[in-house]
Amino acid sequence: MDDRHLDDLMALLPPLLESLEALGFVARHLHPPQVAQVLAAIGTPEAELAAARSRLAAWPSELAGARDLLDFAAKETLTAFAELRAPEASDLRAVFRGLRHIPRAQEALYALADGLPPVSRYFLEPAVRDDTALLARLAEAPPRDDVGVAHLANESAARGGFSLYVPEYYTPDRAWPLVVALHGGSGHGRGFLWSWLRDSRSHGAIVVSPTALGETWALTGPDVDTPNLGRMLQMVRDRWNIDSTRMLLTGMSDGGTFSYVSGLEPDCPFTHLAPIAAAFHPMLAQMADPARLAGLPIHLAHGALDWMFPVQMARDARDALAAAGASVTYREIEDLSHTYPRELNPQILAWLDATPCQASSL
Repeated sequence: MDDRHLDDLMALLPPLLESLEALGFVARHLHPPQVAQVLAAIGTPEAELAAARSRLAAWPSELAGARDLLDFAAKETLTAFAELRAPEASDLRAVFRGLRHIPRAQEALYALADGLPPVSRYFLEPAVRDDTALLARLAEAPPRDDVGVAHLANESAARGGFSLYVPEYYTPDRAWPLVVALHGGSGHGRGFLWSWLRDSRSHGAIVVSPTALGETWALTGPDVDTPNLGRMLQMVRDRWNIDSTRMLLTGMSDGGTFSYVSGLEPDCPFTHLAPIAAAFHPMLAQMADPARLAGLPIHLAHGALDWMFPVQMARDARDALAAAGASVTYREIEDLSHTYPRELNPQILAWLDATPCQASSL
């Protein structure tokens, strides 16, 4: 890569990363009555990105690998902005379709994290981006086939597979916490993985992001998803050293609701639960095995502005689960609508580390 190509890269990366951060802001603060205001707050970082992207066209074939990944990440980012700003984006479904381009851009960009320090820093929680020890561990980690991002039968059109992330600095000589994160209704594990990758990379956790067998989790009818989660969990525990006292089942929306449904089963192997923006019925607590609930660490998070599952549902869950003997941590977020509060991930991981539980025997 000569000086001209380095100049192209330095022109492209700042607006690309800034644009992705802006899209993350939209995804976090999206609220149906405030879509226009949220989009106005981010400005137009994509304009500079579009101009810089054109410089990639002159890159030679020897740089095709990096060029194609950068171009794809830029294209998906620009497409997200275009769909968000289209007239039909007043339809909330159109907005969500636009936001689905974010993880596609992130997946392409992550493939370049090993060689591009600004990209590596982007895939860290902002609070630790200047942690020299962490940056050194990442930079010095040798290439291996048992770390990084992998997808097992989890292409975008597939159902029932999973994606996972193992920190680049993983070593098998100690046990690592595990986060199993369930996507929302009509979602996909390949995309939802990126809701957790920054934080697990920053703090040292293995993340599994499954895809439901159906369009959403088995909330009605036969529960086909819990046995599938069990198979995934066993595959991961067979290959990586998982801490049997720190195995978290979490999820957003329908995924959060299913973390109740599956996580309250008497033989559930997960040691901690963290439903987010989830629906809850008091019968879940009443029907759960008292021995399973006794002292079970449960972290509830819900937005005061949630338009799909009103916040009172979370308050009822807190009260019912605590009355049934669970150890409940409750966070109600004033400015959160029915979106994912990524800023809570570090707090959830700290809670997972600090909250005592018994090791899973399964």
